[in-house]
Amino acid sequence: MIWDTHAHLDDPRYEGDFQGVLDNMAQAQITRVTNVGYDLPSSERSVRLAHHYDAIYAAIGVHPHDAQGARSETWKRLTQLAQEDKVIAWGEIGLDYYRDLSPRKVQQEVFIHQIELADQAGLPIIIHNRDAHQDLLDIVKAHTPKKGGVFHCYSGSWEMAKIILNLGFYLSFAGPLTFKNARHTVEVAEKVPLDRFLVETDSPYLTPEPYRGKRNEPAYVRQVVEKFGDIRGLEAEEVARLAFENGNRLFGL
Repeated sequence: MIWDTHAHLDDPRYEGDFQGVLDNMAQAQITRVTNVGYDLPSSERSVRLAHHYDAIYAAIGVHPHDAQGARSETWKRLTQLAQEDKVIAWGEIGLDYYRDLSPRKVQQEVFIHQIELADQAGLPIIIHNRDAHQDLLDIVKAHTPKKGGVFHCYSGSWEMAKIILNLGFYLSFAGPLTFKNARHTVEVAEKVPLDRFLVETDSPYLTPEPYRGKRNEPAYVRQVVEKFGDIRGLEAEEVARLAFENGNRLFGL
């Protein structure tokens, strides 16, 4: 049993062969996927997918790219969605200073607000961080979520990882773990406690080797599992079991 804890199966790139993607999942023994929202419409779609497919669970929230578009009505509807069956996390939320599609001050305010909403809903958070390490750390130190959370697609240093782990967060590994230049990510995978890691694809993005260049899909999370096992000297089945147990613990399943 393998759990892809972060995917975007509502993406238009799956419209032509969505059932085929589900079939590939089943063949690869991917038994659970978390479909993650990034704005209100995608959060709505995530909940609908979770209601229609046994293997899919939902996360809801507003990505930093979309922070400046959020309104009071957004928060009201997301708060309602948070109570729906199979909604297990608030995310993905955080800071993105690489593309700066929303002003940084707005990103920070919206991130803090969503931590508070997640606390009220009793949900852990899924964190997106790109080129915003210090500001993001300052926020989660001052506003540590009550139900914890995960840094998705972690690609930072081990020094930063130690701070994150000490705050009680989990680290999630995705396709970049398999890339030849993934020195920092491999070092973190070598050292992360085995009760504090998850695996994901971030489909349709960040396709792992040897499929890099193609559209990503949950079946390919097996490559992440196998690479993590190679790094730690563990069988893929053991990595999958540990990651599944960690996911259950974090997301309350």
